[in-house]
Amino acid sequence: MRLLLVEDDNHVAAALSAVLKRHGFDVTHARSGEEALQALVPEGPGFGVVLLDLGLPDQDGYEVCGKIRKRTATPVIMVTARSDVRSRIHGLNLGADDYVVKPYDTGELLARIHAVSRRTVPEDQEAGGEDALRLGPVHIELPTRRVTVDGSVVQLTRKEFDLLALLAQRPGVVFRREQIISEVWRTSWEGTGRTLEVHVASLRAKLRMPALIETVRGVGYRLVAPAA
Repeated sequence: MRLLLVEDDNHVAAALSAVLKRHGFDVTHARSGEEALQALVPEGPGFGVVLLDLGLPDQDGYEVCGKIRKRTATPVIMVTARSDVRSRIHGLNLGADDYVVKPYDTGELLARIHAVSRRTVPEDQEAGGEDALRLGPVHIELPTRRVTVDGSVVQLTRKEFDLLALLAQRPGVVFRREQIISEVWRTSWEGTGRTLEVHVASLRAKLRMPALIETVRGVGYRLVAPAA
């Protein structure tokens, strides 16, 4: 996923960019509001999320958020030291999708990024609607929990389907092991890691597409969309 990081402090931006890149994000760094707005022109690269620090040198961060919202529907997460409720409400009213207060936990920030990005349906999936996902020969019907490969039905267990559906909703995005365990098994990572590995191996075998789910060493898994 492409992520636009709007942060004027180069040291903070460098540290955060390193963390985000380790988790599979393609980070573009903008040091001012004007740089951020220039990066969000229609002919520029599309972004999955904008991480917007409010303490910018050239413009008020709230003003920048309002301008971003007029240009694009890309999710915006505000990052600021202002923790009062009035500031949060003001940011959300301007169109921000979430609001993170400094100092924040990196794991929480990553979870919030994934959460807001999943609320936005990718353009290449809009035609099929939210009820069905098509990834090359793989067709996933969410309401009926039915999966087919080249038209042939593949029988999956409940957890296998939940795991596949989670990864398939954001092809190419790296999902951390902890996040997958939390969302699919509704529990913590401890003691469940081997279960996740077994389910991934089973999905690869049942779908007869071992390259469909890629292991990102030390981080988690991502779904690699096959050619149509």
